[in-house]
Amino acid sequence: MKYVLASLCLLGSLLRASSTQCPVPASEFQLEGDYLIGGLFDIHHVSTIDYRVRPEAIDCSSQPFFLPNYRRFQLMRFAVEEINNSTELLPNVSLGYEIFDHCSDTQNFPAIFHLMSVNGLIEAWGETHESEVSDVIAVVGPFTTNQALIVAPMFMGDLVPVVSYGSSSSVLSKKAKFPSFLRTVHPNKDTIAVIVRILQHFNWRWVAFLNSDTDFGIDGLDTFLNVIEDSEICLAYTKVVHEGVNYSQMFKQIEEQSIHIIIVFAPKVHVEALIESAIQLNISNKVWIADDGWALNQELPKKKGIGNIGTVLGVSQTVIGMPGFSDFISSLKSHTHCGNEGQQTFCNQVCNCSSLSAEDVITADPTFSFPVYSAVYAIAHALHNVLQCGAGTCNDSTAVYPHKVLAELKKSNFTLLNRSIQFDENGDPKFGSYSIVFWNKSGNAQEIGFYRVYPSVNFFINSTEIEWYKDGEVPTSLCSPECPVGYAKKSDGIHKCCFTCQMCPNGTYVNSTEDPYKCIDCKETEWSAEGSTSCTLRLVEYIPFTDSGAILIMFGASALVGITLSMSVLFAMNYNTPVVRSAGGPMCFLILGCLSLCSLSVFFYFGKPTVSYCILRFLPFFLFYTVCMACFVVRSFQIVCVFKMAAKFPKLHSWWMKYHGQWLVITVAFVTQALLITIGYSYAPPRPYNETLWYPDKIILSCDFSLKACSAPIFLLLCLCCLCFIFSYMGKDLPKNYNEAKAITFCLLLLILTWIIFATEYMLYRGSYIQTLNAAAVLSSLYSFLLWYFLPKCYIIIFQPKKNTQQYFQGLIQNYTKTISQ
Repeated sequence: MKYVLASLCLLGSLLRASSTQCPVPASEFQLEGDYLIGGLFDIHHVSTIDYRVRPEAIDCSSQPFFLPNYRRFQLMRFAVEEINNSTELLPNVSLGYEIFDHCSDTQNFPAIFHLMSVNGLIEAWGETHESEVSDVIAVVGPFTTNQALIVAPMFMGDLVPVVSYGSSSSVLSKKAKFPSFLRTVHPNKDTIAVIVRILQHFNWRWVAFLNSDTDFGIDGLDTFLNVIEDSEICLAYTKVVHEGVNYSQMFKQIEEQSIHIIIVFAPKVHVEALIESAIQLNISNKVWIADDGWALNQELPKKKGIGNIGTVLGVSQTVIGMPGFSDFISSLKSHTHCGNEGQQTFCNQVCNCSSLSAEDVITADPTFSFPVYSAVYAIAHALHNVLQCGAGTCNDSTAVYPHKVLAELKKSNFTLLNRSIQFDENGDPKFGSYSIVFWNKSGNAQEIGFYRVYPSVNFFINSTEIEWYKDGEVPTSLCSPECPVGYAKKSDGIHKCCFTCQMCPNGTYVNSTEDPYKCIDCKETEWSAEGSTSCTLRLVEYIPFTDSGAILIMFGASALVGITLSMSVLFAMNYNTPVVRSAGGPMCFLILGCLSLCSLSVFFYFGKPTVSYCILRFLPFFLFYTVCMACFVVRSFQIVCVFKMAAKFPKLHSWWMKYHGQWLVITVAFVTQALLITIGYSYAPPRPYNETLWYPDKIILSCDFSLKACSAPIFLLLCLCCLCFIFSYMGKDLPKNYNEAKAITFCLLLLILTWIIFATEYMLYRGSYIQTLNAAAVLSSLYSFLLWYFLPKCYIIIFQPKKNTQQYFQGLIQNYTKTISQ
């Protein structure tokens, strides 16, 4: 630490000694005044670094001269002169300046130390004495980010305001590191925001980003990556441009990836080398997007062959005319301040500007002109407030320190050339806007749009004024062409801009705004066709009670009840006749009653399904049809037993008759089925179900019953049906006019055929009318026994009473007995 302090003191001594060697005559770089403002402008710039074996001072005047920076240098002088001539701003107070040609980032520190020194002497920090501070109350500059990152920290300790007019790196917004740094130029994030808006406006998503290896370029690249992270833009290629870069290889790589948009974020020196290489290598069909550092370059647009490289767009600081500046430059050039190149007017600060005309300076690149102008005025207004100026006077007794000027700078709020000058909490400007320019064929930067940052973001670009290289058509730059409507993107590689297109299947849709990479499933109540961008509500279908098919079937069920009732009355009136006895006697009434109760199920196949509807749709049929089938099993068994087992197994027949075996079987079947249904319904009761798989655009309201829960009742019914069929088939050779078994067999065949037809239909069709077909199958099952078993009995009773006598039946039995005995 002592070594550093000693070195600083030595530098101060050398500076003091060197200052005594500077001639006294007036200089463009120095102006006496009550308060001094420092200025750092790289009028010259060290293009190459020479290796030295001994210490020697750098000669800025021997380095390449930059006219735009000289123009900015004169703008600071012009602003100070305006302020000194003003009667409202700092009345009776004169501003002076000490401006240095900051031609090198690393070898130009004597100028910085001079600005920091107290009366030309740098002293070690000890106890703070406010009286021992620099004569300079604030510094305008430096221009580049690299310079600011090196210079600014030296002024932060004493909180000397540093107001930069060109440093745009985001890191300079961090007040913890740069508490007294402010700027009148927008940070990189705003410039990048404009570039991204241009890319989005023209739908350019496949771009290259070329940046310098400086803090400015690296920060620009990092900011660009952060901004496009959540956008559709992909950075296909990035490269650091410097003196040794192989431009031929770089452009070859860009061409191989079919990149048509090149963003260049680099200083003028690197840009000029890049564009010249592009011209020499015959690079064409590109859109170049310039940052605000070279968008208004005066030389490149006029370069031979520049039109062959493509279209150049740029983002620039909005050019604001400075009233009186042209007269100031004309007056300046009429004098001989810079006429003598050999005159070292102030500490080796020489312009080498004798060959410049007033027109050269006035028409030079106007970029960053207003930032310089507003920086000087911001410092002046801050000093105006510190001195409590007003009513034509200022308080001369007020001690002015840099930190006081800084405090007022942060509170800046004044109008300059119809613009409100303010700073935010990071020291960044809350004023200004960008111009979007196009390099036309005349070699000029033509304004085609704007981007306003304050008070609110406003973007506009007039595409019709751009002369595109591609026959007037807007160029495209995409890794993959846009997917057709209804297609989702499927990533193909590391870049999200590279993808294949996949059509969204039925029941899904793609929302390109929210997530173009995913086919989203529709809700259960919605549907979509292939390649849809939205879902539509499904058509809900069920069979209402007013449907013609439903009315017909319900009429059939009602008719069945009426027929069974009529048959019951007829059988009751002829209860003791042989036909009724042979049909089952009292069992006939049970069968007819159960058939009527089964018909109740039919009514619950129509209307909107509910839980109770679904239960009653199956319960009556399962339960009472089981009783019917049990009756027919017993009846078939009795027929076989009477005509066959009575002769061959008389004891078995006698036991059956003694203990009423028929009613025992029927009761066991009923109770068993009731238990099975109760257990099954407790496990998984039937419930409303929306059928959505068969028809993508419809919802078929139906009832769902679990096969596990209903398998036992169905199995019992099948067993009874099989037994009935076996017993009835055994009695197929009974007397013709007394063959009950044949009638039962025929009814069973109709029953089986009915449900085979329904099962086949159910496998092929699941529309709403499947409920009608199901009800029809149930009704057919009931009518098969009613019409083919009971109706012939009624016909004999009514129309053939002779066959309904004891003698007739006895004769049939005797004839059959003789036949089987032979």
